[in-house]
Amino acid sequence: MFFQVIWLVLSLVTVATAVTYTVPSSAPSNAATLDPAPVGISFEFFTFPSYFTNVTATNQCLKNFDALTGTWPPIRIGGTTQDRATYDASTSAYVVYSVSSPTDAPTSLTFGPSFFTLAGTYAGSVVVGLNRGHNDISNTIAAAQAAKNAMHNLLAVELGNEPEYWLSDDQPIAVEAGSWTPAIDAESQDNWDIIVGSALNTQQIIQAGNSNSAPPTWGAAELIATENSTAKSYVHDYAHHNYPGGTISNLMSHSSISSNIAVFNADITASVSAGKDYVLGETNSVSGGGASTVSPLFGAALWTMDYALRAAAANIKRIYFHHGTIGACYYCFWGRYDTGAPYYGAYVATATMAGGSYISALDSGSSNYGAYVIYSSAKAPLKALLYNSDYYSGSGTRGSVSFVLAGLGSGTLKSKRLTAASASSRVDEGSNPTFGGQTFANGTCAVQGTETFESTNVSGGQATFTVAASEALLLYLQ
Repeated sequence: MFFQVIWLVLSLVTVATAVTYTVPSSAPSNAATLDPAPVGISFEFFTFPSYFTNVTATNQCLKNFDALTGTWPPIRIGGTTQDRATYDASTSAYVVYSVSSPTDAPTSLTFGPSFFTLAGTYAGSVVVGLNRGHNDISNTIAAAQAAKNAMHNLLAVELGNEPEYWLSDDQPIAVEAGSWTPAIDAESQDNWDIIVGSALNTQQIIQAGNSNSAPPTWGAAELIATENSTAKSYVHDYAHHNYPGGTISNLMSHSSISSNIAVFNADITASVSAGKDYVLGETNSVSGGGASTVSPLFGAALWTMDYALRAAAANIKRIYFHHGTIGACYYCFWGRYDTGAPYYGAYVATATMAGGSYISALDSGSSNYGAYVIYSSAKAPLKALLYNSDYYSGSGTRGSVSFVLAGLGSGTLKSKRLTAASASSRVDEGSNPTFGGQTFANGTCAVQGTETFESTNVSGGQATFTVAASEALLLYLQ
Protein backbone atom coordinates (compact mmCIF):
# COMPACT_ATOMS: atom_id res chain seq x y z
CA MET A 1 0.00 0.00 0.00
CA PHE A 2 2.85 2.37 0.88
CA PHE A 3 4.52 1.84 -2.51
CA GLN A 4 1.19 2.30 -4.30
CA VAL A 5 0.77 5.70 -2.66
CA ILE A 6 4.33 6.73 -3.56
CA TRP A 7 3.77 5.63 -7.18
CA LEU A 8 0.51 7.60 -7.34
CA VAL A 9 2.20 10.78 -6.01
CA LEU A 10 5.08 10.47 -8.44
CA SER A 11 2.73 9.93 -11.35
CA LEU A 12 0.80 13.08 -10.47
CA VAL A 13 4.06 15.06 -10.34
CA THR A 14 5.32 13.91 -13.71
CA VAL A 15 2.10 14.18 -15.74
CA ALA A 16 2.03 17.52 -17.58
CA THR A 17 -0.95 19.79 -17.53
CA ALA A 18 -2.87 19.71 -20.79
CA VAL A 19 -4.77 22.50 -22.51
CA THR A 20 -6.81 21.99 -25.66
CA TYR A 21 -7.65 24.44 -28.44
CA THR A 22 -9.17 24.13 -31.90
CA VAL A 23 -7.54 26.13 -34.66
CA PRO A 24 -10.26 27.75 -36.79
CA SER A 25 -9.94 26.92 -40.49
CA SER A 26 -10.56 30.59 -41.28
CA ALA A 27 -9.78 33.76 -39.37
CA PRO A 28 -12.66 34.59 -37.02
CA SER A 29 -14.62 37.79 -37.54
CA ASN A 30 -13.00 39.42 -34.52
CA ALA A 31 -9.44 38.71 -35.66
CA ALA A 32 -7.30 41.85 -35.67
CA THR A 33 -5.70 43.09 -38.88
CA LEU A 34 -1.91 43.10 -38.69
CA ASP A 35 0.42 45.93 -39.60
CA PRO A 36 3.26 44.79 -41.92
CA ALA A 37 5.75 45.50 -39.11
CA PRO A 38 3.93 45.59 -35.75
CA VAL A 39 7.06 45.50 -33.54
CA GLY A 40 9.01 48.76 -33.48
CA ILE A 41 11.69 50.55 -31.50
CA SER A 42 11.60 53.85 -29.62
CA PHE A 43 14.84 55.78 -29.04
CA GLU A 44 15.21 58.39 -26.32
CA PHE A 45 15.55 61.72 -28.14
CA PHE A 46 19.07 62.70 -27.10
CA THR A 47 20.48 59.17 -27.60
CA PHE A 48 19.11 58.58 -31.10
CA PRO A 49 22.17 59.87 -33.03
CA SER A 50 24.53 57.78 -30.91
CA TYR A 51 22.53 54.60 -31.44
CA PHE A 52 22.88 55.08 -35.19
CA THR A 53 26.49 56.28 -35.32
CA ASN A 54 28.24 54.72 -32.29
CA VAL A 55 26.48 51.39 -31.67
CA THR A 56 27.51 48.74 -34.18
CA ALA A 57 24.59 46.40 -33.51
CA THR A 58 21.80 48.89 -34.27
CA ASN A 59 21.58 48.42 -38.01
CA GLN A 60 21.87 44.63 -37.90
CA CYS A 61 19.35 44.23 -35.07
CA LEU A 62 16.83 46.24 -37.08
CA LYS A 63 17.78 44.49 -40.32
CA ASN A 64 17.05 41.10 -38.73
CA PHE A 65 13.42 42.18 -38.35
CA ASP A 66 13.33 43.36 -41.96
CA ALA A 67 14.62 39.95 -43.06
CA LEU A 68 11.56 38.39 -41.41
CA THR A 69 8.84 40.79 -42.56
CA GLY A 70 10.22 42.47 -45.67
CA THR A 71 9.60 45.80 -43.91
CA TRP A 72 12.06 47.65 -41.69
CA PRO A 73 10.63 48.02 -38.19
CA PRO A 74 9.04 51.41 -37.44
CA ILE A 75 11.01 53.63 -35.09
CA ARG A 76 10.02 56.50 -32.86
CA ILE A 77 12.44 59.17 -31.62
CA GLY A 78 11.28 60.86 -28.44
CA GLY A 79 10.89 60.61 -24.69
CA THR A 80 11.49 62.91 -21.74
CA THR A 81 14.37 64.73 -23.44
CA GLN A 82 12.23 65.75 -26.44
CA ASP A 83 10.62 68.31 -24.10
CA ARG A 84 14.05 69.52 -23.03
CA ALA A 85 15.25 70.03 -26.61
CA THR A 86 15.41 73.26 -28.61
CA TYR A 87 15.86 73.30 -32.37
CA ASP A 88 18.86 75.31 -33.59
CA ALA A 89 19.00 75.64 -37.36
CA SER A 90 22.55 77.01 -37.19
CA THR A 91 24.25 74.05 -35.51
CA SER A 92 25.92 71.36 -37.57
CA ALA A 93 25.84 68.87 -34.69
CA TYR A 94 23.19 66.21 -34.28
CA VAL A 95 22.73 67.17 -30.63
CA VAL A 96 24.53 69.51 -28.23
CA TYR A 97 24.42 69.01 -24.46
CA SER A 98 26.58 68.68 -21.39
CA VAL A 99 26.35 66.03 -18.63
CA SER A 100 28.53 65.24 -15.63
CA SER A 101 28.49 61.50 -16.39
CA PRO A 102 28.17 59.67 -19.75
CA THR A 103 25.18 57.78 -18.37
CA ASP A 104 23.27 60.94 -17.37
CA ALA A 105 20.41 62.37 -19.42
CA PRO A 106 20.77 66.09 -20.18
CA THR A 107 18.46 68.60 -18.54
CA SER A 108 18.61 70.74 -21.69
CA LEU A 109 19.91 70.25 -25.21
CA THR A 110 19.83 71.68 -28.70
CA PHE A 111 19.69 69.83 -32.00
CA GLY A 112 20.16 70.81 -35.62
CA PRO A 113 19.11 69.93 -39.17
CA SER A 114 21.56 67.00 -39.29
CA PHE A 115 19.42 65.26 -36.65
CA PHE A 116 16.65 64.95 -39.23
CA THR A 117 19.06 64.18 -42.07
CA LEU A 118 20.28 61.18 -40.08
CA ALA A 119 16.72 60.08 -39.29
CA GLY A 120 15.91 60.41 -42.99
CA THR A 121 18.51 57.78 -43.89
CA TYR A 122 16.58 55.06 -42.09
CA ALA A 123 14.85 52.63 -44.42
CA GLY A 124 11.68 52.36 -42.29
CA SER A 125 9.06 54.79 -41.06
CA VAL A 126 9.95 57.30 -38.34
CA VAL A 127 7.88 59.17 -35.75
CA VAL A 128 9.68 62.24 -34.36
CA GLY A 129 8.83 63.69 -30.96
CA LEU A 130 9.08 67.47 -30.63
CA ASN A 131 8.88 69.91 -27.73
CA ARG A 132 5.54 71.21 -26.50
CA GLY A 133 6.48 71.55 -22.86
CA HIS A 134 8.55 74.71 -23.43
CA ASN A 135 5.51 76.36 -25.02
CA ASP A 136 7.58 77.73 -27.91
CA ILE A 137 5.40 76.80 -30.86
CA SER A 138 7.47 78.80 -33.36
CA ASN A 139 10.57 76.75 -32.53
CA THR A 140 8.58 73.52 -32.72
CA ILE A 141 7.13 74.48 -36.11
CA ALA A 142 10.64 75.24 -37.40
CA ALA A 143 11.76 71.80 -36.24
CA ALA A 144 8.70 70.11 -37.75
CA GLN A 145 9.26 71.82 -41.09
CA ALA A 146 12.92 70.78 -41.08
CA ALA A 147 11.87 67.21 -40.33
CA LYS A 148 9.33 67.15 -43.14
CA ASN A 149 11.82 68.59 -45.63
CA ALA A 150 14.62 66.16 -44.71
CA MET A 151 12.67 62.95 -44.10
CA HIS A 152 10.90 61.04 -46.86
CA ASN A 153 10.14 58.43 -44.18
CA LEU A 154 8.41 60.76 -41.70
CA LEU A 155 5.26 59.01 -40.51
CA ALA A 156 4.19 61.51 -37.86
CA VAL A 157 5.37 64.03 -35.29
CA GLU A 158 4.54 64.00 -31.60
CA LEU A 159 3.87 67.30 -29.87
CA GLY A 160 5.07 66.65 -26.34
CA ASN A 161 5.87 63.60 -24.24
CA GLU A 162 3.85 62.45 -21.20
CA PRO A 163 2.19 65.80 -20.49
CA GLU A 164 0.62 64.64 -17.21
CA TYR A 165 4.02 65.17 -15.54
CA TRP A 166 4.66 68.67 -16.84
CA LEU A 167 3.48 70.61 -13.80
CA SER A 168 5.74 68.65 -11.45
CA ASP A 169 8.55 68.93 -14.00
CA ASP A 170 8.16 72.74 -14.11
CA GLN A 171 7.51 72.73 -17.84
CA PRO A 172 6.60 76.30 -18.86
CA ILE A 173 3.40 75.36 -20.70
CA ALA A 174 1.94 73.92 -17.48
CA VAL A 175 3.43 76.46 -15.07
CA GLU A 176 2.19 79.39 -17.15
CA ALA A 177 -1.30 77.88 -17.27
CA GLY A 178 -1.41 77.89 -13.48
CA SER A 179 -2.80 74.36 -13.37
CA TRP A 180 -2.62 71.35 -15.62
CA THR A 181 -5.39 68.83 -16.13
CA PRO A 182 -6.38 66.41 -18.92
CA ALA A 183 -8.89 69.00 -20.15
CA ILE A 184 -6.31 71.82 -20.27
CA ASP A 185 -3.81 69.55 -21.99
CA ALA A 186 -6.42 68.38 -24.51
CA GLU A 187 -7.21 71.98 -25.44
CA SER A 188 -3.49 72.61 -25.87
CA GLN A 189 -3.01 69.49 -27.97
CA ASP A 190 -5.96 70.30 -30.21
CA ASN A 191 -4.69 73.84 -30.84
CA TRP A 192 -1.13 72.72 -31.48
CA ASP A 193 -2.29 69.95 -33.81
CA ILE A 194 -4.15 72.47 -35.95
CA ILE A 195 -1.42 75.13 -35.92
CA VAL A 196 1.49 72.75 -36.57
CA GLY A 197 -0.46 70.68 -39.09
CA SER A 198 -1.46 73.84 -40.95
CA ALA A 199 2.14 75.09 -40.96
CA LEU A 200 3.22 71.78 -42.50
CA ASN A 201 0.25 71.88 -44.89
CA THR A 202 -0.15 68.17 -44.15
CA GLN A 203 -3.07 66.27 -42.71
CA GLN A 204 -2.71 63.03 -40.71
CA ILE A 205 0.73 64.07 -39.49
CA ILE A 206 0.34 64.10 -35.67
CA GLN A 207 0.81 61.17 -33.29
CA ALA A 208 -1.52 62.42 -30.57
CA GLY A 209 -1.88 61.57 -26.91
CA ASN A 210 1.48 60.21 -25.71
CA SER A 211 0.55 60.00 -22.03
CA ASN A 212 1.71 57.35 -19.58
CA SER A 213 -0.99 57.34 -16.89
CA ALA A 214 -3.38 54.41 -17.18
CA PRO A 215 -6.59 55.25 -19.06
CA PRO A 216 -9.31 56.42 -18.93
CA THR A 217 -7.74 59.60 -17.49
CA TRP A 218 -5.20 61.04 -19.95
CA GLY A 219 -6.37 58.46 -22.49
CA ALA A 220 -7.26 58.61 -26.18
CA ALA A 221 -11.02 58.34 -25.67
CA GLU A 222 -10.91 61.34 -23.36
CA LEU A 223 -8.80 63.31 -25.87
CA ILE A 224 -10.89 62.35 -28.91
CA ALA A 225 -14.04 63.62 -27.19
CA THR A 226 -12.51 67.14 -27.16
CA GLU A 227 -11.46 67.25 -30.82
CA ASN A 228 -13.37 68.96 -33.57
CA SER A 229 -13.16 67.69 -37.14
CA THR A 230 -10.31 70.08 -37.97
CA ALA A 231 -8.09 68.90 -35.14
CA LYS A 232 -8.92 65.29 -35.91
CA SER A 233 -7.98 65.73 -39.57
CA TYR A 234 -4.36 66.38 -38.58
CA VAL A 235 -4.09 63.26 -36.40
CA HIS A 236 -2.36 60.24 -37.88
CA ASP A 237 -2.85 57.97 -34.87
CA TYR A 238 -3.29 57.97 -31.10
CA ALA A 239 -0.51 56.73 -28.84
CA HIS A 240 -0.15 55.79 -25.22
CA HIS A 241 2.86 54.78 -23.12
CA ASN A 242 3.02 51.78 -20.82
CA TYR A 243 5.50 50.29 -18.32
CA PRO A 244 3.83 47.40 -16.44
CA GLY A 245 6.67 46.79 -13.94
CA GLY A 246 6.44 44.22 -11.14
CA THR A 247 8.45 41.11 -10.38
CA ILE A 248 9.71 38.96 -13.21
CA SER A 249 7.20 36.18 -12.47
CA ASN A 250 4.30 38.62 -12.49
CA LEU A 251 5.57 40.51 -15.54
CA MET A 252 5.83 37.38 -17.71
CA SER A 253 2.52 35.93 -16.52
CA HIS A 254 0.19 35.49 -19.49
CA SER A 255 -2.87 36.44 -17.46
CA SER A 256 -1.13 39.58 -16.17
CA ILE A 257 -0.14 40.56 -19.69
CA SER A 258 -3.69 40.03 -20.93
CA SER A 259 -5.10 42.14 -18.08
CA ASN A 260 -2.59 44.90 -18.74
CA ILE A 261 -3.45 45.10 -22.44
CA ALA A 262 -7.19 45.09 -21.63
CA VAL A 263 -6.74 48.46 -19.90
CA PHE A 264 -6.50 50.03 -23.37
CA ASN A 265 -9.64 48.49 -24.88
CA ALA A 266 -11.82 51.60 -24.61
CA ASP A 267 -9.10 53.80 -26.12
CA ILE A 268 -8.58 51.34 -28.97
CA THR A 269 -12.31 51.33 -29.69
CA ALA A 270 -12.47 55.14 -29.64
CA SER A 271 -9.48 55.41 -31.99
CA VAL A 272 -10.91 52.90 -34.45
CA SER A 273 -14.27 54.71 -34.34
CA ALA A 274 -12.41 57.91 -35.23
CA GLY A 275 -10.82 56.13 -38.20
CA LYS A 276 -7.33 56.13 -36.66
CA ASP A 277 -4.78 53.56 -35.56
CA TYR A 278 -3.93 53.07 -31.89
CA VAL A 279 -0.30 52.41 -30.95
CA LEU A 280 1.87 52.00 -27.87
CA GLY A 281 4.25 54.82 -28.71
CA GLU A 282 6.69 54.10 -25.88
CA THR A 283 6.78 51.01 -23.72
CA ASN A 284 9.02 48.53 -21.97
CA SER A 285 9.17 46.35 -18.89
CA VAL A 286 9.99 48.78 -16.06
CA SER A 287 10.16 52.58 -16.35
CA GLY A 288 13.36 54.57 -15.94
CA GLY A 289 15.60 52.31 -18.02
CA GLY A 290 14.43 49.08 -16.42
CA ALA A 291 15.26 47.12 -13.28
CA SER A 292 18.28 44.83 -12.95
CA THR A 293 16.21 42.09 -11.31
CA VAL A 294 13.60 42.12 -14.08
CA SER A 295 14.39 43.78 -17.39
CA PRO A 296 17.46 41.85 -18.68
CA LEU A 297 16.12 38.42 -17.67
CA PHE A 298 14.81 35.77 -20.06
CA GLY A 299 11.43 36.17 -18.39
CA ALA A 300 11.39 39.71 -19.80
CA ALA A 301 12.04 38.23 -23.25
CA LEU A 302 8.95 36.08 -22.84
CA TRP A 303 7.01 39.14 -21.65
CA THR A 304 8.18 41.09 -24.71
CA MET A 305 6.99 38.32 -27.03
CA ASP A 306 3.60 37.72 -25.41
CA TYR A 307 2.98 41.43 -24.81
CA ALA A 308 3.57 42.25 -28.49
CA LEU A 309 1.29 39.45 -29.63
CA ARG A 310 -1.48 40.28 -27.15
CA ALA A 311 -1.29 43.93 -28.16
CA ALA A 312 -1.59 43.06 -31.84
CA ALA A 313 -4.52 40.73 -31.12
CA ALA A 314 -6.22 43.63 -29.30
CA ASN A 315 -5.89 45.79 -32.44
CA ILE A 316 -2.92 47.84 -31.26
CA LYS A 317 -1.25 48.43 -34.62
CA ARG A 318 2.35 49.14 -33.62
CA ILE A 319 4.29 48.87 -30.41
CA TYR A 320 7.51 50.83 -29.87
CA PHE A 321 9.87 49.34 -27.27
CA HIS A 322 11.87 52.14 -25.68
CA HIS A 323 15.67 52.33 -25.64
CA GLY A 324 17.17 54.85 -23.24
CA THR A 325 20.62 56.03 -22.19
CA ILE A 326 23.35 53.87 -23.69
CA GLY A 327 25.22 52.11 -20.89
CA ALA A 328 22.43 52.68 -18.34
CA CYS A 329 19.56 50.70 -19.79
CA TYR A 330 18.53 47.32 -18.41
CA TYR A 331 15.58 46.93 -20.76
CA CYS A 332 17.38 47.84 -23.99
CA PHE A 333 17.35 45.08 -26.58
CA TRP A 334 20.96 45.77 -27.53
CA GLY A 335 23.90 48.01 -26.74
CA ARG A 336 27.59 48.23 -27.49
CA TYR A 337 28.37 44.83 -25.96
CA ASP A 338 25.37 42.51 -25.63
CA THR A 339 22.26 41.49 -27.51
CA GLY A 340 19.97 41.16 -24.51
CA ALA A 341 17.38 38.48 -23.82
CA PRO A 342 14.42 40.82 -24.57
CA TYR A 343 15.61 41.10 -28.17
CA TYR A 344 14.91 37.37 -28.59
CA GLY A 345 11.33 37.90 -27.46
CA ALA A 346 10.84 40.77 -29.89
CA TYR A 347 12.39 38.70 -32.67
CA VAL A 348 10.06 35.74 -32.00
CA ALA A 349 7.00 38.03 -31.91
CA THR A 350 8.11 39.49 -35.24
CA ALA A 351 8.75 36.03 -36.70
CA THR A 352 5.31 34.91 -35.55
CA MET A 353 3.45 37.78 -37.20
CA ALA A 354 5.69 38.09 -40.28
CA GLY A 355 3.78 37.55 -43.51
CA GLY A 356 0.45 37.41 -41.71
CA SER A 357 -2.61 39.56 -42.27
CA TYR A 358 -4.69 38.67 -39.20
CA ILE A 359 -4.08 37.56 -35.62
CA SER A 360 -6.40 35.98 -33.09
CA ALA A 361 -5.89 34.64 -29.58
CA LEU A 362 -7.24 31.15 -28.95
CA ASP A 363 -7.19 31.52 -25.17
CA SER A 364 -9.22 33.82 -22.92
CA GLY A 365 -6.18 35.35 -21.24
CA SER A 366 -7.21 34.05 -17.83
CA SER A 367 -4.52 31.40 -17.34
CA ASN A 368 -0.74 31.07 -17.62
CA TYR A 369 -1.03 29.50 -21.08
CA GLY A 370 -1.33 31.53 -24.25
CA ALA A 371 -2.06 30.50 -27.82
CA TYR A 372 -2.25 32.68 -30.94
CA VAL A 373 -2.98 31.95 -34.58
CA ILE A 374 -1.74 34.05 -37.49
CA TYR A 375 -3.76 34.02 -40.71
CA SER A 376 -2.92 34.82 -44.33
CA SER A 377 -4.60 37.47 -46.46
CA ALA A 378 -6.96 34.68 -47.56
CA LYS A 379 -7.70 34.10 -43.84
CA ALA A 380 -6.08 30.66 -43.81
CA PRO A 381 -4.05 29.70 -40.71
CA LEU A 382 -0.31 30.21 -41.25
CA LYS A 383 1.32 29.90 -37.82
CA ALA A 384 0.53 29.37 -34.16
CA LEU A 385 2.46 30.49 -31.10
CA LEU A 386 2.14 28.54 -27.84
CA TYR A 387 3.34 30.10 -24.58
CA ASN A 388 3.81 28.52 -21.15
CA SER A 389 4.29 31.39 -18.70
CA ASP A 390 4.75 29.18 -15.63
CA TYR A 391 7.78 30.65 -13.87
CA TYR A 392 10.88 28.45 -13.78
CA SER A 393 13.64 29.82 -11.55
CA GLY A 394 16.31 27.36 -12.63
CA SER A 395 16.15 25.09 -9.61
CA GLY A 396 14.07 21.98 -9.11
CA THR A 397 12.07 20.15 -11.75
CA ARG A 398 11.03 22.15 -14.78
CA GLY A 399 7.36 21.51 -15.41
CA SER A 400 5.66 21.48 -18.78
CA VAL A 401 2.28 21.82 -20.45
CA SER A 402 0.83 19.76 -23.28
CA PHE A 403 -0.93 21.94 -25.82
CA VAL A 404 -3.41 19.78 -27.73
CA LEU A 405 -4.41 21.46 -30.98
CA ALA A 406 -7.29 20.24 -33.12
CA GLY A 407 -8.33 21.35 -36.60
CA LEU A 408 -4.85 20.87 -38.06
CA GLY A 409 -5.50 18.73 -41.12
CA SER A 410 -2.84 16.03 -41.64
CA GLY A 411 0.87 15.49 -42.11
CA THR A 412 3.83 16.75 -40.13
CA LEU A 413 4.24 20.21 -38.63
CA LYS A 414 7.51 22.04 -38.11
CA SER A 415 8.17 24.22 -35.10
CA LYS A 416 10.89 26.34 -33.49
CA ARG A 417 11.39 26.66 -29.75
CA LEU A 418 12.28 29.78 -27.76
CA THR A 419 14.03 28.62 -24.60
CA ALA A 420 16.73 29.39 -22.05
CA ALA A 421 18.16 27.80 -18.93
CA SER A 422 15.53 29.54 -16.80
CA ALA A 423 13.32 32.62 -16.64
CA SER A 424 16.03 34.34 -14.60
CA SER A 425 18.94 33.71 -16.99
CA ARG A 426 20.79 36.70 -18.43
CA VAL A 427 22.90 37.18 -21.55
CA ASP A 428 25.37 39.43 -19.73
CA GLU A 429 25.93 36.61 -17.25
CA GLY A 430 26.77 34.12 -19.99
CA SER A 431 23.37 32.48 -20.55
CA ASN A 432 21.98 33.12 -24.02
CA PRO A 433 18.46 32.12 -25.02
CA THR A 434 18.02 30.20 -28.24
CA PHE A 435 15.32 30.30 -30.88
CA GLY A 436 15.33 27.26 -33.11
CA GLY A 437 18.85 26.59 -31.86
CA GLN A 438 20.14 30.00 -32.95
CA THR A 439 21.47 33.00 -31.06
CA PHE A 440 22.39 36.61 -31.84
CA ALA A 441 26.03 37.63 -31.56
CA ASN A 442 26.80 40.06 -28.79
CA GLY A 443 28.07 43.34 -30.16
CA THR A 444 26.93 42.75 -33.74
CA CYS A 445 23.46 41.12 -33.54
CA ALA A 446 24.38 38.70 -36.34
CA VAL A 447 22.44 35.43 -36.39
CA GLN A 448 24.60 32.53 -35.19
CA GLY A 449 24.19 28.75 -35.27
CA THR A 450 22.22 26.29 -37.35
CA GLU A 451 18.47 26.76 -37.56
CA THR A 452 16.79 23.76 -35.92
CA PHE A 453 13.19 22.68 -36.46
CA GLU A 454 11.22 20.15 -34.44
CA SER A 455 8.68 17.88 -36.15
CA THR A 456 5.31 16.72 -34.85
CA ASN A 457 2.95 14.27 -36.53
CA VAL A 458 -0.69 15.24 -36.95
CA SER A 459 -3.20 12.43 -36.54
CA GLY A 460 -6.91 12.85 -37.12
CA GLY A 461 -6.43 16.60 -37.37
CA GLN A 462 -4.89 16.75 -33.91
CA ALA A 463 -1.39 17.03 -32.48
CA THR A 464 0.17 17.51 -29.05
CA PHE A 465 3.03 19.91 -28.37
CA THR A 466 4.98 19.97 -25.13
CA VAL A 467 6.11 23.39 -23.92
CA ALA A 468 8.21 23.60 -20.77
CA ALA A 469 7.72 26.22 -18.08
CA SER A 470 9.09 29.59 -19.26
CA GLU A 471 9.19 28.56 -22.91
CA ALA A 472 7.38 29.23 -26.17
CA LEU A 473 6.93 27.27 -29.38
CA LEU A 474 6.26 28.70 -32.85
CA LEU A 475 4.37 26.32 -35.16
CA TYR A 476 4.38 26.59 -38.95
CA LEU A 477 0.94 25.44 -40.08
CA GLN A 478 1.68 25.68 -43.79
